[in-house]
Amino acid sequence: MGGYPTDEGWATNSRTATPHVEAGLVENLVIRRTTDTDAYPSGWKYTLHLGTLQDLTLIRYDNAHEDTKGHELHTASGDADVEFWASADEYWDTIGGNPQRPY
Repeated sequence: MGGYPTDEGWATNSRTATPHVEAGLVENLVIRRTTDTDAYPSGWKYTLHLGTLQDLTLIRYDNAHEDTKGHELHTASGDADVEFWASADEYWDTIGGNPQRPY
């Protein structure tokens, strides 16, 4: 599992995965349950990050501004005008899927 939480961990606990470092890159995952549902309507605060050891973000999804911007994609060339759920929906639409989301 490489330090990533189990499915049971996702459902009930906050988790920080052990960062994976290899060939000058760092992959990190942080997810925390939050009671601040005004700022985080999903009830979770998270960051999925891949960057360099020199602190350059290559790609990162987060919901740091979930209440106003949603789930965002950040890249080395700047913030992309892409929102996580919109990107995910493109894949679901191709297979006719319709996942239920409480937020």
